[in-house]
Amino acid sequence: MTLFFPSHHRTGSAVTSNVVHMTTSASAATASEGAIRVGAVTDRLVDANEQYAAAFTDPGMDARPVLHVAVVACMDARLDLHAALGLELGDCHTIRNAGGVVTDDVIRSLTISQRKLGTRSVVLIHHTGCGLEAITEDFRTELEMEVGQRPAWAVESFRDVDQDVRQSMQRVRTSPFLLHTDDVRGFVFDVKTGLLREVDPS
Repeated sequence: MTLFFPSHHRTGSAVTSNVVHMTTSASAATASEGAIRVGAVTDRLVDANEQYAAAFTDPGMDARPVLHVAVVACMDARLDLHAALGLELGDCHTIRNAGGVVTDDVIRSLTISQRKLGTRSVVLIHHTGCGLEAITEDFRTELEMEVGQRPAWAVESFRDVDQDVRQSMQRVRTSPFLLHTDDVRGFVFDVKTGLLREVDPS
């Protein structure tokens, strides 16, 4: 895969940059292991940041999201949330983890988001072809066998993406720490079409 780091400016002006060849899940079968020098990707990100910062202007925004919404989504690299949802810088809080599931830490972030930074709506986004559908809680046992310590966290794997979205919605709606649970909606993002499909909470 050839990776470019484009400008963050909305004008679409070109940025002169080097090209990095990266191994992704899609090309892992054909790319040789160890093809990327350790630290090379991070170095590239730092270089890109220097170019970004050189043209950066403080937008003068408040920390409170303009749209008063928090989006909880999977960390999958195929989800470009701002582009997919038509969001701009400063519009929302974005909370991401493996699977986009509502864990205690997500509740922590949502609680701070609502109580201290004024958000009122919660949008939950899972997606098709999620990696959590391919593993089980046995992963914790495998880790324990390898490192000698069992993780305290749950894998939160699932087989039915719609049902997991419903479970996540229920966790948000029943949390005693959240002030606003009337506008909680869940969706599945189709990684092939880019479309969201809303999940019926019932």
